[in-house]
Amino acid sequence: MADTGDGTWGHLADTEHFGRVSRDYIVVPKADFDLPKYRGSTRAGHCMIYSRSEEKIFGIYTARAMILMQLRFDGYIGFPGGLIHEGEDILSGLNRELFEEVNVNVQKHPVKEEHYVVTHWCPSKKLLLHFYAVEIPINDLKVIEEEAVKAHDYGTETLGTLRIPLYTMGDGYRGFPAFLANSYVGNSREQLLYTLQHLSIMSNEEITKAVEARPVMLSTEENKGGVHV
Repeated sequence: MADTGDGTWGHLADTEHFGRVSRDYIVVPKADFDLPKYRGSTRAGHCMIYSRSEEKIFGIYTARAMILMQLRFDGYIGFPGGLIHEGEDILSGLNRELFEEVNVNVQKHPVKEEHYVVTHWCPSKKLLLHFYAVEIPINDLKVIEEEAVKAHDYGTETLGTLRIPLYTMGDGYRGFPAFLANSYVGNSREQLLYTLQHLSIMSNEEITKAVEARPVMLSTEENKGGVHV
């Protein structure tokens, strides 16, 4: 039987710990970046590419915004971006990653300092995670979706882009609450929730309600009615 490589890390062993689940992410003010405790840390940059939208889904649910995330090679959902190479500044490294992972035309839509949102520090990983958000026209976002399959890392590091459903359906769970139940790499779920409120796409109350929502099970009588959608 051929060796499938299942259960091994191979050359990914040196960096695999960055993707492990951790709960010790702390928001770091910009003014503190040069403090001794952060020196020598590994740095990473990620970006939320989005377009505000009043489009109606099924003529019922307001889209609010089209936000791109991606399915990663490890089965987790995350934002495009990655580790900053030695000698790179954060923005250069992040724009490089956006081109490599989703084929973004970074000459037309470069990530700039004005797009900065927040930085998190993970003491257990000695990792500084810098997060940005770039708003672009809807038609340009659709082009990025189409061109992402031509990216250098498509099929290896990234397995496809996806949009986030920012609405909640009639059972109070399907839609955004259900999306939040997925598995996310690092603190990308926290980055998403922080940025939705930061950009006033969703209110704190709406986010809290979505986070606390739970699936509604069908009653015995409802189950007798057949398949439900």
